[in-house]
Amino acid sequence: MMQAINPTSRPSYLKAAAFVAEARGWRLWLALFVLGASTVFAFAPFGVLPVYYVAFPLLVLSFGVGDNRLSWRAAFARGWWFAFGQHVAGLYWISNALLVFSADFLWMVPFAAVGLPAALAIFYGLAGIAVARLRAGLGRAIGIAVIWSLTEWIKGHVFTGFPWNLSGYAWAEIVGLDQSAALIGVYGMGVLALLSACLCALPLMNRLQDQPAFDRKSVVACVLGVALPIVLTGWGAIRLVQAPELAGDFSSETTAVEDQTESVGLRMVQGGIPQREKWGRAYQRRNFSLYLELSTRTRPDWVDHVIWPETTATFFMEQADAARAAIAAMLPADGLLLTGTLLRSPEGEGIHNGMAAVDQNGMIRGTYAKSHLVPFGEYVPLSEYLPLRAVGGVSGYVSGPGPRTVTLPGMPPVSPLICYEVVFPGAVTEAGGARPEWLLNLTNDAWYGYSIGPFQHLAQTRLRGIEEGLPILRAASTGVSAAFDAYGREIGRIGLGQAGVLDIRLPKPAEATFYGRFGDTMFFLFLVILGAAAIASSRVRL
Repeated sequence: MMQAINPTSRPSYLKAAAFVAEARGWRLWLALFVLGASTVFAFAPFGVLPVYYVAFPLLVLSFGVGDNRLSWRAAFARGWWFAFGQHVAGLYWISNALLVFSADFLWMVPFAAVGLPAALAIFYGLAGIAVARLRAGLGRAIGIAVIWSLTEWIKGHVFTGFPWNLSGYAWAEIVGLDQSAALIGVYGMGVLALLSACLCALPLMNRLQDQPAFDRKSVVACVLGVALPIVLTGWGAIRLVQAPELAGDFSSETTAVEDQTESVGLRMVQGGIPQREKWGRAYQRRNFSLYLELSTRTRPDWVDHVIWPETTATFFMEQADAARAAIAAMLPADGLLLTGTLLRSPEGEGIHNGMAAVDQNGMIRGTYAKSHLVPFGEYVPLSEYLPLRAVGGVSGYVSGPGPRTVTLPGMPPVSPLICYEVVFPGAVTEAGGARPEWLLNLTNDAWYGYSIGPFQHLAQTRLRGIEEGLPILRAASTGVSAAFDAYGREIGRIGLGQAGVLDIRLPKPAEATFYGRFGDTMFFLFLVILGAAAIASSRVRL
């Protein structure tokens, strides 16, 4: 059984640790829910990393500090309640999309706000069962980092995957530390971020068993936990110092760095149109005219091409002769418009959410079809059995063939990504294909109002560029539109809910990164090494 904890004369932090270690029933579940919810503050737009060093050590303690063995139900509940709190706090904004057009989907709000987090938390409940098999101490602290991060990877791949708010994004908000994505990707960052935090539980374990907080084992663990982010931040700082000078916001020729003055000039347009007014026929002509006007307003002569966001063209561009003629008239000489639009599938089986490139003659010079669709937003899983319709303005989308490098006249090869596709690590460029020179994310976050959702999406977009060593541009219907160079340094942005333009010269790509070449190899290597260490430590009572 767990050793008794002496409650007298303990500081408040130790009383809190003792409560989590000893509590049972609803008190423990509530505490774990709050701890899980608090971890959202480590992600964008907050970036408060220290909450990880409170929440995860206490999660470690919740599995016990002695030799007690939890039942599988108790272990499942610990993982489930923590993850449930994290997903409720981190995904609340999804419910807003259900209420944009009408109250027709009001009945689905509880399923989105509570049901989805509850379902996702099942992954972590199963992780809790595995954690409980490890002996309390160093083995369990390491084991939680390994098992939790593996669970994130599984959640990001099965059932089409949902890799949102991965633990690695807690490190992505720190300049320098974010550069580790170029080596190990967000999954690798996640396992190290969890390891760094969980190792800090060892001094608390000692104190709760009336032992000195810092014995040799806990000192080594804490030094390692602190050293991991410091060393990687140092490496990232060196990488940034060695990077080419950031050219900045190229709103005029005079702000361009000399070696960038021959780069392609791009104008990104953000219409700032509310989602309620995006699809209605009554607004279609007005919206299209707004984008035409913003595309030409005080446009510098060095701008070569124009970019519009996801489904700016709420019609089939191939069939809209008048629209293409209007686009051709506003384009720079030899320029292209890259716009989100509806596309008819060549096979005739449905509609694509995609991108079309229109030239100054009104001809379509290239297209891309979104491959990773949003469940219940763009299609209904098991639609033959579920009497539901998709929430989006157009339902029944079909997926394209997958990421690919698109070559267009007058610009470097690009890998387009429509909205949700950018959140999938290692899946933003064509497998086995030619490496693009930049990434383009066309998105529409108007569904989610002014919430943390668009800022989380932006942070994930930025990290894809660092992982691949490629500049990434994000054109959003109503924010946040932004441009980042190959090191994730921001060039400029248009704020959430605003209408405006961003004129930049396209930054150069960096050399192919380790992660870009080898993907999650280091992540799985970490799992093997740390998993072996956790098992060995558990068996020899370290």
